Amino acid sequence: DGASAAPSVTLAGSGAHARLPSFAPDAWWRSDADADRRGGGGAGLTVYFKYVDDPEDVPIADWQREVWNQGFAPLLWLVSPERVDLHNGFGSPQGPDEAGANRLETFKMLDVELAQLDTFAGRLAMETGRFWSLEPRVSRETCVDRRLLRDLRNVERLLVDADLERGEAQALIGRCIFAKYLIDRKIVTGDRLVELCGHADLPDALGDPAAAGRLFAWLRKTFNGDMFPSAEPVPAAGHLDTVARFLTGEDLDTGQLHFFPYRFDVIPVELVSAIYEQFVHSSASESAGANPARREGVYYTPLAAVSLVLDEVFDGLTGTESVLDLSCGSGVFLVEALRRLVCLKSNGRPPIRRSIRKTLYNQVYGVDFSEAAVRIAAFSLYLAALELDPDPQPPAELRFEPLQGRTLLVGDARTIEETPAGRAVLAAGGGLKKFDVIVGNPPWSFRGKAGTAARRAAGPQAPLQPRGQSLDFVARARDFAHDGTRFGMILSATPFFGRSATAARAVRDAVDALAPVTLINLSELSRWLFPRANMPAVALLARHRGRADRLTLVQARWSPAGERSHTIEIAPSDVATLPIASWKRNAGLFKAAFLGRRPDLLLLDEMWEKHEPLDARLDEMGVRIKTGLIFGDRSRDATFLKGLPFAGKEAVKPFSLTIDELPSVNWSRAEGPRRHEVYRAPLLLVKKFLQGAPRAVVAVAERDVVFTDSCHGASFSGASPEAAYLAAGILGSALASWYFLMTGSTFGLWIRTLKRKDVVAMPAPVLERSLESDAGRRVVELARVFHRRALAARDLKALDDAVFDLYELDYADRIVVRDGLFRAGWQWEAGRKQSIEPAGTNELRNYARAFLSTMDAWLSASNRRRMRAEIYDVAQDAPHRVVRFVLENRPGPSVVKVVPPNGPLRAVLARIGERTEVRVAEALVGLRELRVHARDEVSIVKPAARRHWLGVCGLEDADAVVRDGVRGGPPA
Repeated sequence: DGASAAPSVTLAGSGAHARLPSFAPDAWWRSDADADRRGGGGAGLTVYFKYVDDPEDVPIADWQREVWNQGFAPLLWLVSPERVDLHNGFGSPQGPDEAGANRLETFKMLDVELAQLDTFAGRLAMETGRFWSLEPRVSRETCVDRRLLRDLRNVERLLVDADLERGEAQALIGRCIFAKYLIDRKIVTGDRLVELCGHADLPDALGDPAAAGRLFAWLRKTFNGDMFPSAEPVPAAGHLDTVARFLTGEDLDTGQLHFFPYRFDVIPVELVSAIYEQFVHSSASESAGANPARREGVYYTPLAAVSLVLDEVFDGLTGTESVLDLSCGSGVFLVEALRRLVCLKSNGRPPIRRSIRKTLYNQVYGVDFSEAAVRIAAFSLYLAALELDPDPQPPAELRFEPLQGRTLLVGDARTIEETPAGRAVLAAGGGLKKFDVIVGNPPWSFRGKAGTAARRAAGPQAPLQPRGQSLDFVARARDFAHDGTRFGMILSATPFFGRSATAARAVRDAVDALAPVTLINLSELSRWLFPRANMPAVALLARHRGRADRLTLVQARWSPAGERSHTIEIAPSDVATLPIASWKRNAGLFKAAFLGRRPDLLLLDEMWEKHEPLDARLDEMGVRIKTGLIFGDRSRDATFLKGLPFAGKEAVKPFSLTIDELPSVNWSRAEGPRRHEVYRAPLLLVKKFLQGAPRAVVAVAERDVVFTDSCHGASFSGASPEAAYLAAGILGSALASWYFLMTGSTFGLWIRTLKRKDVVAMPAPVLERSLESDAGRRVVELARVFHRRALAARDLKALDDAVFDLYELDYADRIVVRDGLFRAGWQWEAGRKQSIEPAGTNELRNYARAFLSTMDAWLSASNRRRMRAEIYDVAQDAPHRVVRFVLENRPGPSVVKVVPPNGPLRAVLARIGERTEVRVAEALVGLRELRVHARDEVSIVKPAARRHWLGVCGLEDADAVVRDGVRGGPPA
């Protein structure tokens, strides 16, 4: 009715378009609102809206099928005069008679039901991820990519079982998919198909080997290039029949016919990359050692990660730039780059074929060691070019020039310019060709000492990481870069967070060469983003945004919404900066800047300034932490250990080691038996693996015990036994858990382990002097008691308080550490779920008290004013929480009150907007967190998840409000 659409909602006819063949939505919301403008693919979620007069008289089954095939639209709203029907866009398509199976809910056009609809699936519910907590039926598990990959895996298996060579089976599947794409998009009509091979549909053509041969020959002649090598024979009739049965909707295991769900003119081109990964991993042996794809680190890069990278590096480009991927695989980065370049050149107008082809042939380059991968990259790029073409007719004029040997090169990226094709393409002028944008997901794999030696012999002069090779590709990419080249690469996170000096040199070399640098930690998303990988990932973005003297660090947080929808969520509070000089001076700040907040960094600085590392404190007493026995190849004598109690990896429990129940050593050989002195009592044991909880598992043995390399151990023989219990109390406390989360080389990233380097780095007071303090004696007393009986929750709180007293932590520091224990628990499923539960009044009170503790320190100077916190008691399922802080002209301690909202969340936001002259609801886009200022008050609005409302967040938000006040307040 002439009013502006809600933020991130696009109206049909506004210039943007939704790419669907026959379904024409009236509006759509996108979680990535600028994707159409950039020309990006379907990384962002989309909700489609369609108005109809009669919902019973529309082809909803056909519409839902198109939406499902698109792969990124979880919801279709069907709006009619009397009701709104919500359909599951990820639900498997059904025939017309069963179309209602994907209808999730129906809401009548009544105020009360429309309010329920808004809470369930309104814009704020979608943008905060609240919808995914309320609706378990919508999931990627039933999405087009999962089902198509499963079906094609079945087709491939049947073809191979029928004695078709695997490569030929994959080539047959690829040709048939492309033919189906041409037919579905009507580039090849039914009449044209009859002319070509005598049949009006593809399954019938495949049922006739002679007809299939004529069709394949026409495809090869017409589209040429690298798509269909001329040597490919026509498979036998039985093999063709298998693919034909799949295309008719037959269940190939049971023979039962089903509704065929796929529309290959709608399926995203990027899905071809997923098919490629499936193909290269389907070797005869599925073992990691025998599979070359696993050995080389070959993994499909999900579109969400590709878009995350390209959104940044393409920001502000013109469309004339050249792009290089030195590990292009199946071309997913190149396909997205092609789209964006064409979109930038078109400047909002429909692209023309000449411009598309010019971009394809002159601006997008890729290298890969696998010829099969390069062939599929060409296939993917051809499909993308056809998809971009607004009128791909007539077929005879759609012939592509070959890309392989021209812009797509087969070979090792380290020496590609030494090959004939590489020399012609990349070194024609004497020096190496320079590119404007370099992107990719290079191999992360570690191929043992021999592989490392080979890399060092053949690698560049830049420092190389000790394990793996992803940073080697960054160094190599610099050879193809000029001073303004932008970089966007997905890399292994291991060298960035480990404590290896060699890896640190390689990382620093890359940062110095490419500054300004942004790093996005993707480790929390490993389970769905790179499920086949055995290490976490980071995204490196360089030479685009930020300051050259500072690192921009971004923590991509896990959420059920992200995992179920395959989207990457980043809130403003997940972005931090770290001066490069500070990082080089103290590498421990690096991980903390990702996982922590400003109060965490301040506390770390304070602890490092006041205390020496634990290994220095132990060294003062002649104690060293060692790693235990290694069985290994049992090559060395261990008879001197016979008869001693043996603590296996399950023997050590929290503050508990029952020596009388341990077996005795009854073997005589081990690879690393260690000396007897390593096992002398009193013995402090620290388990490497954290078991279901974030506290380190520690215990003290008062008799000699042989322990394995599943533990770190320190013999206090010759030192005070009390010191062993004191160290155990410190390492088993919340303070240690927080510290290991902030600085540990693996815990908090991927593996729930504590390395010896992590343990000995723990800042500690002088242990012998601490034994003379009340707090130190209390820690020892509690640790001894815990060794004699089962632990209760109150026991651990008492221990934490005693350790806090020992370290002289103030009120704010204790908030930081206690929240750190909670955050450390996010490494387990239960903790992750707790982190995204809606914050209740208790959590909001703790947040408000932490906020007020900072404000009270400022207000106490004059003792004339205080602050009142008002927690709006909104509905538990509301997507946001709101806390208002008001300055009062009266002395005294600040107060916290829970106030009724007097209406739904939108009413609360509207009243705040009236007072502040800010349209608050419209300012809330995505996971945005707002501080809305007015005279003598500030309202904090954030998503409802508990992780946004921790006490440490209250401390940080209060600091931000104080800074706002010093600057005169931020503009609304």
